[in-house]
Amino acid sequence: MYDDILKKTRSGMDKAIDALKKEFSKVRTGRASTALLDEVRIDYYGTPTPLNQVGSLTVPEPRMIIIQPWEKNLIPEIEKAILKSDLGLNPSSDGQVIRIAIPPLTEERRKEMVKLVKRMGEDARIAIRNVRRDGNDALKKMEKEKEISEDDLKRGEKDIQDLTDQYVKKVDELISSKETEVMEV
Repeated sequence: MYDDILKKTRSGMDKAIDALKKEFSKVRTGRASTALLDEVRIDYYGTPTPLNQVGSLTVPEPRMIIIQPWEKNLIPEIEKAILKSDLGLNPSSDGQVIRIAIPPLTEERRKEMVKLVKRMGEDARIAIRNVRRDGNDALKKMEKEKEISEDDLKRGEKDIQDLTDQYVKKVDELISSKETEVMEV
């Protein structure tokens, strides 16, 4: 029982870290990444469809994304969807492929991005603390129902706190590396 709670707590904290990494992949740095377009949906025969399901996305150089649609008649739809997304990107096509040049970020925009990264990191820390609270509550409930001893409760709370500290440290490291990446010119 006690181990199950620890496993569940660790799993919840892993999910918080994974969610943070996914959020960070959407934060635009000066470099091109196909992850920037993950949220872009195009109208594919009446169905909102992710961009990567209607063409191939490649990054041939650090500031360029190329989209090769599988059907040429989708090019206007793809361009419209990219312009509608609030990514601030301008696609251009030659009738065969769509090129998206990633403009360099201004100093002011970089600082805004760092604030956003820190806010995302804080949200992840909150999620981790919520998982800690849930784990501690489950342990207290077990102790109240005499399933574990008071010593087990104290040991469990200490283990959960140690886990929390580890995961908060991971979040801090992720924030720091993303901040460095964003501020890099």
